[in-house]
Amino acid sequence: MANPKILIAAGGTGGHVYPAIAIADALKAEDSATEILFVGTRNHMEWRAVPKAGHEIVNVWISGFHRRLTLKTLLFPVKLITALTQSLKIISSFNPNVVVSCGGYVAGPIGWVAGKKGIPIVIQEQNGFPGVTNRLLAKFANKIFTAFKEAEKFLPADKITITGNPTRNTLTAVDKKAGLQTYGFEDSKPVLLIMGGSGGAKSINEAIKENLDALHNAAGLQIIWQCGSRYYEAISAEIDQAKYPRLRLTEFIDDMPEAYAAADLVISRAGAGSCSEFMLTGIPSVLIPSPNVAGDHQTENAKAMVEAGASELLKDEDAKNALPKLVNSLISDQEKLKKMNQAALSLAKPNAAKEIAKEILELAKSQLN
Repeated sequence: MANPKILIAAGGTGGHVYPAIAIADALKAEDSATEILFVGTRNHMEWRAVPKAGHEIVNVWISGFHRRLTLKTLLFPVKLITALTQSLKIISSFNPNVVVSCGGYVAGPIGWVAGKKGIPIVIQEQNGFPGVTNRLLAKFANKIFTAFKEAEKFLPADKITITGNPTRNTLTAVDKKAGLQTYGFEDSKPVLLIMGGSGGAKSINEAIKENLDALHNAAGLQIIWQCGSRYYEAISAEIDQAKYPRLRLTEFIDDMPEAYAAADLVISRAGAGSCSEFMLTGIPSVLIPSPNVAGDHQTENAKAMVEAGASELLKDEDAKNALPKLVNSLISDQEKLKKMNQAALSLAKPNAAKEIAKEILELAKSQLN
């Protein structure tokens, strides 16, 4: 029998890309003979993250549609035609048994071509309010995997299986000591991890910059600050890092298992993928939902974590003023952190990637018979 071939389309943000990588890893763990090819765009983070995870990726030239009349808007029809042509070429060459969409604009043309050619499509949707690409592809889908029952309002309920979001099992592979050593930290001082998503978050960066003295000097924290590639140069120029010897400023975190292992508390946006990783690793969190996402789904993600006792919620507009007091109260209360850790772990669905991979392979192998 020929090897199953799986084409995975995911792009734009870590919220789409890392679940896709988790699925790919699980596919290989289930059947090492599985052939996997990713589709992404050169100018987004998947172009770096996917090869680093050991998977092959090819490019499709596509971006989102802008409502305002700009050069990008005028270019969109050209990009779409090019992307559809590239997608047809990729699918004809690779000849997948199943196409998996984890969201992002790149999944649109790939999924549309696959649907028209009758190739089975599997959707993995991270949020209760699905992205536009997965909503458009749902009519072609054989199966839809999601973490939230609310997705049934927007996607065909009879195709949905609620599995939780797939997370990389390597995230828990590092112990605390190794994590601290990676960053050159002492074990006598607590570690604060700050993340704004793969692209960074302006308001979180502003809040940290405003309160860096209070967090680093007054609270005595060791800090890992992932500020995003868009903001790294400006923040590096504004901050005299020599004044903050326990600060590790970075545009992107390549060693997430080490960062999670080192951290006692994380400040983050409330993307579904990030929340799933906090559950898996059991890291207590202060969640600052982005006010700029469709359906305000990050607030809903955060509320579920808060209700379980795993997180504290801060509104974006309150972050600058409220952050130091909240962080200090949490980081100095080991009993509270321990309870948050247990609550996060109780929400985790560590087998999500494995469950999804098994069903993808079953569908793929049915095409080979």
